[in-house]
Amino acid sequence: MNDSPGSLAEHYLQDALRVFRGQKKLADGAIAQVSDEEFFRTIDAESNSIALIMKHMAGNMRSRWTDFLTTDGEKPDRHRDTEFLVEGEDRAAIEERWESGWRTLFDTLESLKPEDAARHVTIRGESHTVVEAVNRQLSHYGQHTGQIVFLAKHLKSSEWKTLSIARGHSEDFNKSQESSTSGYAKGQPQ
Repeated sequence: MNDSPGSLAEHYLQDALRVFRGQKKLADGAIAQVSDEEFFRTIDAESNSIALIMKHMAGNMRSRWTDFLTTDGEKPDRHRDTEFLVEGEDRAAIEERWESGWRTLFDTLESLKPEDAARHVTIRGESHTVVEAVNRQLSHYGQHTGQIVFLAKHLKSSEWKTLSIARGHSEDFNKSQESSTSGYAKGQPQ
């Protein structure tokens, strides 16, 4: 990688895409393991179900990433509070929202050019550079991805199929990586 500002911005945008794709892959792997009943289950009165977290993330993605460079990231037609209500929606409808939200995010991020990284966007009237806005969403979606994985693992208990290095198998994983010619592959579980 050369050290020009454009190449650094290009690297940043590509790495952000890689991290977002990894978050989606983790969440999708967890979601695939739960039944329809578990998909909508809450573990206590104050918690959200996997369905509600997905619905919230999808609403956030649609709002933040639609017309990302030209309109406020909090769209006037977003009704955030309704993202935490399941009103006659089934799993398929929520999964479609989820996929649509991710498509919006990926299409937008893939369209950004290195020179866009220093531009300013607004979220709820507050100015952010593109890098700051992307970091804000990386953090937000990482938090919710962790919640989805935690809930699915909790709900599946002993039936859970690990999404990374299985407990008690770190040494085996490390040895398998040492025997490969490239060492630790980028994007592998930590």
